Amino acid sequence: MKKKVSIGERSFTFFNNTFLILLALICIVPFLNIIATSFASTQEVVAKKFILFPTTFSLDAYRYILSTPTIFRALAVSIGVTGVGTIVSMCATSLMAYGLSRKYLFGRGFVNFLVVFSMLFSGGMIPTFLVVRSLGLVNSYWAMILPVAVNAMNMIIMRNFFQALPDSLEESAKMDGCTDFGVFFKIMLPLALPSIATISLFYAVTYWNTYMTAILYINDSSKWPIQILLRQIVIVSSGMQAESSAVDVIPPAQTVKMAVIVIATVPMLIAYPFVQKYFVKGALVGSVKG
Repeated sequence: MKKKVSIGERSFTFFNNTFLILLALICIVPFLNIIATSFASTQEVVAKKFILFPTTFSLDAYRYILSTPTIFRALAVSIGVTGVGTIVSMCATSLMAYGLSRKYLFGRGFVNFLVVFSMLFSGGMIPTFLVVRSLGLVNSYWAMILPVAVNAMNMIIMRNFFQALPDSLEESAKMDGCTDFGVFFKIMLPLALPSIATISLFYAVTYWNTYMTAILYINDSSKWPIQILLRQIVIVSSGMQAESSAVDVIPPAQTVKMAVIVIATVPMLIAYPFVQKYFVKGALVGSVKG
C-alpha cells in the first residue's frame, strides 16, 4: 500500500532539494568558471567578465606555465614532500594515537591535555622559526615536513578510532604471545584502514598545498614546491601584462591565474576517488566514538 505523503512532507522535500541544488551550484559554478577561463582565448577573456563555456579553446595559459624552466623540478619537490611527509605523519600520528588510546598508559591524561592545548595555543611563527633554524632545517626539505608532521585533530580522530576497538582484541593477541608492536601492526592497523586512508588524504592535501612553511624556511628557489613557483608565475605574468609590449607575448593574467588553480587542484582531485570509500566511514567513526 502506497504511503500517503502529507503537504508538509512534500513542502519540506521541495525546499530541501531546492536548497541542496542551489548549494551544489554555488560550489560547482565557480570551479567551472575557473576551468573555462583557463581554456579561454585571449580575446574572449578580454571581452567577457564571466565564462562558463569558452567558445574558443586555447592552451596558451598551460603552455606558458609548463614552459617555465623549473616547473617540473618544483612539481617533483611537491610530489616528494607530499609522499614522504604523508608517510612520516601517518607513522607518527598512528603510533601516538594508539599509545594514547591505551588506558593503562602512564601520564596519558596529561599528554592528551597537551595535545588539546596545542590546538588552542601555539608557540607562534617567530619561536617556531627559531626552533627550525636551531635544528639546522632552514633550506631543507625536512623544514616543510617536520614542523607540521603531527596534526592534533588528526591524532584525536585516530585515537578515538583505536579507543572504539574492543579491548578483547589486544588481550587475546597478548595471550597468544603478541608484543605491543605486534598487536599494533598485525591487528590494530588493518582494522584502522578507513581511518588511515582518510587521515592520509588530509595530510597529503596539507603537504601538497605547502605554502607558508616554504615561504618561511626555503630560500633556495631550486627547492621551491609547486605552490610557490605557481605564485611566482602569476606575479610575473601580471607584471608583464602591465607592459604593452608583452600583451601579445603571454596569455592574460586572469587566464594564467585560473590555469594555476587548475594545476594546483587536479592532483588532489585525482587522488580523492581512491580513498573515497573510506573517507566518510573513517572520519565519522573516529570523530563520534571513544
